[in-house]
Amino acid sequence: MAAEYPKHPFLLTIEETAQALDTSIDKGLTSQQVAEAQQKYPKNELDVGGTVPWYSILTKQLLNAMIIVLAFAMALSFGIKDYIEGGVLVFVIVLNVTIGFWQEYRAEKRMDALRALSSPSAMVLRDGKTQVISNPEVVPGDIVLLKMGDTVPADLRLFEAMNLACEEGQLTGESIPVEKITDNNITAPGTEKPVESEDEIGIGDRVNMAYATTVVRKGRGRGIVTATGMSTEVGKIAASTSKKTRKAGRSMNYKKYGKRQPFVGASKRTWDVIGKFLGLTEGTPLQRKLSALAYVLFGCAIILAIVVFAVNKFDMKNEVIIYATSLGIAIIPESLVAVLTITMVVAVTVMRKANVVVRDLSALEALGGVTNICSDKTGTLTEGAMIVRKAWIPSSHIYTVRDSQSPNDPTKGRVTYSKQSDEPEEKEAPRDYDRERSAAVLKFDVPDEKLNQNNAQPKKREPEVECEMTDELQAFLLSSALCNLATVRYDDEEEKWQVTGEPTEIALQVFTHRFNSGKKTLEGEGWKQIAEFPFDSSIKRMSVIYDAPEGAKGSIIDTANSMVFTKGAVERILDLCDYAGTGPEQQPMTDELKESVLEQMNSLASQGQRVLAIAYRPWDGRFTAKQASSPAEDEKLRTEVEQGLILLGLAGIYDPPRRETKPSIAECSNAGIRVHMLTGDHPETAKAIAKEVGIIPKNLSILPDHVAKSIVQKATDFDRMTDEEIDALEELPLVIARCAPDTKTRMIDALRRRGAFMAMTGDGVNDAPSLSRADVGIAMGSGSDVAKSASKIVLTDDKFNSIVAAIREGRRMFDNIQKFVLHLLTSNVGEVILLVCGLAFVDDSGFSVFPVSPLQIIWINMATSSFPAFGLGREQGAQDIMRKPPQDKKRGVFTNQIIIDMIVYGIIMGACTMCTFVIIVYGANGGNLGFECNQRYSEECIPVFKARAATFAELTWLILISAWEFKSLRRSVFRLNPDDDSKFPVFKDIYSNRFLFWSVIIGGLSVFPVVYIPVLNHKFFKHTGITWEWALAVGFTVVFVAGIELWKMTKRHFHLLEDAPVRRGVWGQGGEDGGRLARTMSLSSFKTWASFSRKDTGESLGKRSTSRGPTDRHIVPQGLAATEA
Repeated sequence: MAAEYPKHPFLLTIEETAQALDTSIDKGLTSQQVAEAQQKYPKNELDVGGTVPWYSILTKQLLNAMIIVLAFAMALSFGIKDYIEGGVLVFVIVLNVTIGFWQEYRAEKRMDALRALSSPSAMVLRDGKTQVISNPEVVPGDIVLLKMGDTVPADLRLFEAMNLACEEGQLTGESIPVEKITDNNITAPGTEKPVESEDEIGIGDRVNMAYATTVVRKGRGRGIVTATGMSTEVGKIAASTSKKTRKAGRSMNYKKYGKRQPFVGASKRTWDVIGKFLGLTEGTPLQRKLSALAYVLFGCAIILAIVVFAVNKFDMKNEVIIYATSLGIAIIPESLVAVLTITMVVAVTVMRKANVVVRDLSALEALGGVTNICSDKTGTLTEGAMIVRKAWIPSSHIYTVRDSQSPNDPTKGRVTYSKQSDEPEEKEAPRDYDRERSAAVLKFDVPDEKLNQNNAQPKKREPEVECEMTDELQAFLLSSALCNLATVRYDDEEEKWQVTGEPTEIALQVFTHRFNSGKKTLEGEGWKQIAEFPFDSSIKRMSVIYDAPEGAKGSIIDTANSMVFTKGAVERILDLCDYAGTGPEQQPMTDELKESVLEQMNSLASQGQRVLAIAYRPWDGRFTAKQASSPAEDEKLRTEVEQGLILLGLAGIYDPPRRETKPSIAECSNAGIRVHMLTGDHPETAKAIAKEVGIIPKNLSILPDHVAKSIVQKATDFDRMTDEEIDALEELPLVIARCAPDTKTRMIDALRRRGAFMAMTGDGVNDAPSLSRADVGIAMGSGSDVAKSASKIVLTDDKFNSIVAAIREGRRMFDNIQKFVLHLLTSNVGEVILLVCGLAFVDDSGFSVFPVSPLQIIWINMATSSFPAFGLGREQGAQDIMRKPPQDKKRGVFTNQIIIDMIVYGIIMGACTMCTFVIIVYGANGGNLGFECNQRYSEECIPVFKARAATFAELTWLILISAWEFKSLRRSVFRLNPDDDSKFPVFKDIYSNRFLFWSVIIGGLSVFPVVYIPVLNHKFFKHTGITWEWALAVGFTVVFVAGIELWKMTKRHFHLLEDAPVRRGVWGQGGEDGGRLARTMSLSSFKTWASFSRKDTGESLGKRSTSRGPTDRHIVPQGLAATEA
């Protein structure tokens, strides 16, 4: 149970909170009160889902649909005393279950290594004494002491906050630490009215609270524990991730169904339960399709068994049952589960090397069908660390940090300099799309600058150069370094830069280190701190006073006088400034100059940067620290110090995007995957980052007004909309700022209603509900335990490009699954056709004769076809794999092309093998089918046994060679790579996959010992050695290859069963037809553009595809143009 309060603790006074918990802020809880609280409240622990027990993993594997069907076939085999066949099926089942169990068990063990406690201990006040206790022992009413670096152990109502700031990005997505206060009179942002209920503001604005799992970045404080464990804010989010929800659509509408409503609702909910048990309504598309396939094949096996019984007039003798069982075994791909699992294991191994931990094998397949990625910003798209992006000096000097690969490393990147104002990017004039379309039809290789030419010449900007030290810059660096509590140092042992402090101060300190002007360097030269006025959230500034060393040089340095250095919010600092600039260019702070500075501030803020003002003033003489006797005297002294300041410049600080984020998003765009940013950050910051990484165009004015308005929204606006209003939007938002957990889950639901299959990425506790709700949850390795437990995939390197690598691997694996599923099912179709036709061959005993025996079928399905199928699973991804649309989650593996190919190739295979059997039995031996040739070998059965041997050899070779043919579903095996101009590329192409190559070769040679080894051939396989019959097997193998090549050529020539093109909406992100001009971005420095009318898009692209190969056919430019700075 949770502690009870008259209203939320952030609305209560300190006295009211202490009274509600019966505690003392001076002495804390007594030992007796602690004991009572431990009995009353659960432990202070989060239930984030521990290790999945081994028996749960094993049960999951045993309840697989294909395993259930195989188990039924096994039981039937033992029931008719066919122990050889039953034993083989036992081996198949054990192999499948073992492989799947071992992989998921190992993945769970790897997750154990990633799980770590958020806060191992806490300092509390009990019985009037401070003591350190383990985190789970904290109870409501405890007084907790906080200092810099501590992780908050529980939710606290603060009653002491000395320069206290907590980083709450895990909860809110905000990358800036939140300054804390103790007052309960909190106002909502942008208003003066005090908040009266908890619904009026989010948890990020309840600044008199400190939340569990957040980190103290500066200062110190004390607070009363108001909630522990699952009652904390982080606990509530963790609970929501594991909450079971009823399937959408099962709350039946009475108006729609009337009196039938209870029956319809009950039947649908019953189907949910049955479908879940059978694996038909839960899991990834592939899992559901394979479960459905297993039951369909099982149904077909029953129908075929009935046909066998009917042909034999329902004479239920062992021979008839064995034939019926053989047909059932022939139609079931016994090795499919094993091959699928092994393929996934290989993919998991590849992903582990790419810093991706796959907790659930099904997630890899699901990645191939992802249509939308909903990503958090902080720490996912961005570095999760602040950097000074731009510094503005009053003399109109702009210093810009570029190419920084690591925010905390001052040696990475470069600083450029330009003598101009930092003006916002110019707005692009409305574009004449019809005129551009006629001028740029199908020109995919036109460079970006060619297509961006307008009639009016753009304003020429002065080129930037590498900066040099100036007096103005030196003064700016001096104040930034000394008015700063952060430390930056290089650790020789770990060989990397280590930082401590508040993120914005770290960013300023790193910037000063780029010029060898860091605080440690300056203090080493003799700069001595005399006094400090810490940051105060009510006045939003801090100041320090230093004495300069003798001999120090600089335009603002006076060794005879002390110096005051100040930084803070721009508006607050400007009000205290009398001048701006240094040296000859110093100007009085007039209203016009103040407006100019505010314009610069707005320009930087519009680019998503947090802007700080840097100032100084010389003190008259040497400052002597005074011992104030009261807070009023302290405030008076501070007011006296912080006046008459001189503005040195502005610093634009932001959390920069990861270097690999932009090309990764571009690759997603090419692959038909739309990326959405859902963040707790400020709207302008979110918009600026989204523009920088390419989620939205840098100039939204090129889009129609209603589209531009809908793709960037605040969470409050999105949350205010009903589901119907959201569904009516032409485009769902690409950027949502100030996100709460519920906002993210509503976005997931909105995408799902549009048929999207989505991945959610994130690292914070606030991401956990959506990670759990999404089709594929992807957590960051450095993120919270709650997030990792809610996800299916964990990125150990936290990089967005690892997501793209995972999607690429998922697509490669999905393509390969299609290939080996086609390979396995084609052989099953061929075998079924052969056996069904064999019902017409009745021997002297009155029973149908097997064209191939049951053990031959199992041998082919397991020993022969499984290894080439696994080899197909190891095929490399196609070059255009990330220029294809996502897999259709409704069709899954079984696209029209796979189904039709399976039937066509199966018919060819069945016809070829049947011809061989008929020619040997009827053409060469006059139709002699012998007596009881299904059970024993005799002289009169030799023709049948030879026909079986030839048919077995031929069927084996057809299945093996088909694996080479299925390396590509459309290209000829004799020219798999159209760009290869060599004379006979077929040998190089088939040898490129060595596992597949040797599987086919060894499998083909294994036919000979199986046919000729005594006892093995007569007793078990029911065939015998052959001579001239080998020619038939070889001849019809050639016919089979010719048939496949003819069908492939037909598909290519008539463009049959082609992949759907990538559909693009606004800003190159796939969707419904949204306009006429679209963007295609590659990883190279060029971007290509083309314009189409809706009418001629498909036709023009189809013609172009014919001339340039299948790779270019996948992208259909649609939507609207986007510009690049």
